[in-house]
Amino acid sequence: MHKHKFGKIFGSIIAIVLVAAAIILGIQWYNGTGIFAQLGEVTFAENITAEQQQLVNAALEANELDLRHDVKVSTKTTHALETANTELLYDVKVPVTDFYNPLSNIEASELNDYELISVLELTPQQKLLSVDNNYYLDTLDSGAVFEYLVLEGNSEDVAKIATLVKPQLSVFPTKDTLLTFAQTGVTALSRGMNIKLREVGDASYFAKNIGDFLSSFDLTHTSNESSFSTAATDRNICSTPAMVDALTSIGLDIVELSGNHNQDCGDQAALDTLDKYAELGIQTVGGGATAELAAIPLKINQKGNNITFLAYNLSTGGYTLDNTPGANFYTTEKARADISAAKERGDTVIVDVQYYECNNYASEVEDRTCDYANSAAGDQIGLFREIINLGADVVVGTAAHQPQTYELYGDGVIYYGLGNLFFDQVWWPGTTRSLILIHYFFNNQLIQTRIVPTIYDDKMQTQLMDTESAASFIERLNQARSQQ
Repeated sequence: MHKHKFGKIFGSIIAIVLVAAAIILGIQWYNGTGIFAQLGEVTFAENITAEQQQLVNAALEANELDLRHDVKVSTKTTHALETANTELLYDVKVPVTDFYNPLSNIEASELNDYELISVLELTPQQKLLSVDNNYYLDTLDSGAVFEYLVLEGNSEDVAKIATLVKPQLSVFPTKDTLLTFAQTGVTALSRGMNIKLREVGDASYFAKNIGDFLSSFDLTHTSNESSFSTAATDRNICSTPAMVDALTSIGLDIVELSGNHNQDCGDQAALDTLDKYAELGIQTVGGGATAELAAIPLKINQKGNNITFLAYNLSTGGYTLDNTPGANFYTTEKARADISAAKERGDTVIVDVQYYECNNYASEVEDRTCDYANSAAGDQIGLFREIINLGADVVVGTAAHQPQTYELYGDGVIYYGLGNLFFDQVWWPGTTRSLILIHYFFNNQLIQTRIVPTIYDDKMQTQLMDTESAASFIERLNQARSQQ
């Protein structure tokens, strides 16, 4: 009796187990899992290039990967950066044109009319264009064509493949790796500007229309020719002490002291001004308390980019050769040694020169004499090209009160004169303009320099030129280069 009862119970258990097993096997059969599982495959859409397919296959072949389902790989492009778990950024393509082209902006509908290259192939010898007024190196999420690999399939399988493919993709600029450096021309917060300051009461007035723009870059530079002094008047090249607010309003990080007027109010004013810069955390280059200190290069090491910034004076005065303050006097031997040492470190080298000025300003109408690089005393072209031949990557003239032409030369770029960022010279049209150079560094390379023209009027408030005026002015400087 007990045996019979036990047999019935055991039979019931067996039946339950068999039913459960059947259900489990049925589910596995239906879902293609367990003993019925078949490995998924990676397939490629027609819009995948051979290079993209090779990249994905190489990542998969190097790792054992069991997929539950098929995963399809395709590509897509957008005009704004998108991030999603199923999308992998494959390339960022930007529109470029000839280095001398005055054009700066195109519409998105015109992209196919211009050469598109990977941003990783960008060099200073090309000109990057904005798209719908979005400059890629400023925004990093617009002004370009963004190309993605897109994975479609089971989320777990997609995640597995994405994990393997991501390390094989190129690394593009980010705010943490792209160094931006705005370089401006002559600043002389003096004479008529001292009078204007008494009227307006706040030196940030002069930077009202340009301050936010210049402050937006990692580094901002100017070549300031006037020291701060209580002896500043409406006739000397000295700045009322309160004028320092004009410099802090543009987010100034680096002040060049290669100018020929920094001692106009005496050595003590120059020394006090150096102390003021140090107090504000503003770095100096091209000048100092002694000849030895004035000659020290400025080394910039930020965001994985290494730059040596040099500045010299070869002008009508202002330099020091002893233990008095002044600018760093230029000699070929000194420049050769400085540049050679920087190149041995693997640095990009920027060299500024306070050269003899072009003085053809005595006109209330447009005078294009100073557009030409050789319009100053001496052989300006020969000197600046010599510095490129010594190994410099960029040479900039910071004496010209009116912008001068620019050129590609050898393996570098020369900007012969940047003009006035801030000054009181409102009576000559040429001296109211300047060029801002915005240098972009990535992977320890200079990849682009953007030229941004500015202008001021009798209000002495510097502002960016409008797009049409900027293009016209750049073309004017191009014409000067072709005729010299």
